[in-house]
Parts: sequence; C-alpha cells; structure tokens
Amino acid sequence: MNRALTQSERQWLEYFRDLGFVDLYLPAAAGTRGEEPVIEAPEPRVASGVPGSLSEKLAAVAAEAAQCTACKLSDGRQHVVFGSGNPSADLMFIGEGPGAEEDRQGLPFVGPAGALLTRIIKAIDLERDQVYIANIVKCRPPGNRNPEPDEVAACSGYLKRQIDLIQPRVIVALGRVAAQTLLGRKAPLGRMRGEWYDVCGIPTRVTYHPAALLRNATYKRPTWEDMQAVRDRLAEESS
Repeated sequence: MNRALTQSERQWLEYFRDLGFVDLYLPAAAGTRGEEPVIEAPEPRVASGVPGSLSEKLAAVAAEAAQCTACKLSDGRQHVVFGSGNPSADLMFIGEGPGAEEDRQGLPFVGPAGALLTRIIKAIDLERDQVYIANIVKCRPPGNRNPEPDEVAACSGYLKRQIDLIQPRVIVALGRVAAQTLLGRKAPLGRMRGEWYDVCGIPTRVTYHPAALLRNATYKRPTWEDMQAVRDRLAEESS
C-alpha cells in the first residue's frame, strides 16, 4: 500500500539526492507495525540492487531508520537523528539520544553540548568531520528523559549496523546511558571510567557526556584524561 511521504521522509530523500544518490535500494523496514515500506525502491539499474559504497550502505540504513515506527518515540519526533560524520572514521562517538535542537535539525550534537563536543574533538587534534557521531536511540525521548529499555532495543539494530559498517578503530561512549547500554553493565559512570572495553571487537572508552560538563565543571579534567587516552590509543592503532 502506497501513501504520501512525511516531511521527515522527504527531507531524507532530498538529503540523499544532494549526496548524489540516484537510486536507493531498501530492505523491508523492520518494526513498522505490519505496514509495507513507505519508500518503495525504484527499478534497479544494477543486477543485485545492493548499494556498493560505504556511504551508500549507511544511507540505506538511514533511510530505513527514517521510516521506523518500532517504538513510541516515533510518535513525537520531528526527525530521526541517524548520525553524521565520516563513514570511514577511526573514531566514533556514541551518545544517549537527540535533544530538542537535534530533533529539529535532524543532526546529532548540534546544541550547546554539541559545540563543546566539537571543541573536545579539536583538543585531540581532529576535526568534527573526521569522526562519526551517533546515539543509542535515534528519536528524541520526551522531555529529554532517559530512553526506556524497549526504545533502546528498538534502535539497537541500527546502531549495530552503523558500527559494523564504519568499523572505527576506537569508540567513545558519552555518558552513563550510552556506557551502560554498550557495555551491558549497570555500574555508575565514574566506576566504568579509566578502562578499555571491547564493543563489537572495537576498543571502547567511557567518559562524561558533554552536557554533564556544562552542568558540572569538575567533570572537565577527568574527561580530558579520558580523551588523552583515546588520542594515544588512536595513535597506537594507526601505527
């Protein structure tokens, strides 16, 4: 059954068009409450109909996420905030979920916390467009509350596919929710800091969310210590 595209879906299609994608080949979207895919693939121009480049593969997953109605967060969103950055990034940041400004723009970490994250990235001699930034959930929880377990579970497949495609050398978990979700632990963030973990075979470090630094300046020093460790690990992984 066909229906008109939503504003969010049209914006995603325009975004992919601006990137130069003419055809977009999508599997049936998971978790659409029994509905058929909203965006139907055009007639394939290649035999397999499978996106080839890394950017195309990420774009296909993003388009699938843009249709997702697998949890209640889809009811109140303006945009699905899939992720942004370099698909071949050595460093991937994973936060909790989008806030109001991120929901409005459809991009992660664009508010005050995002500006601070940009400065943190520069402090380890990288530019924001050299890393990849994503969140545990792709839609904004109401009132910026913590995402609930069913919401995290509904988005977990998208995040796993992002990690599998990008294959960064290092992951940084920003904040308690991201750390507990990625590590499968319920410990306080302060207790999880200072160690290296394995997430999907990738070295992972835990640090404070930039929003926490804006509220409490005492977190700045430990965050800088964490990021120095990340910078050093990146240098080791690249040598």
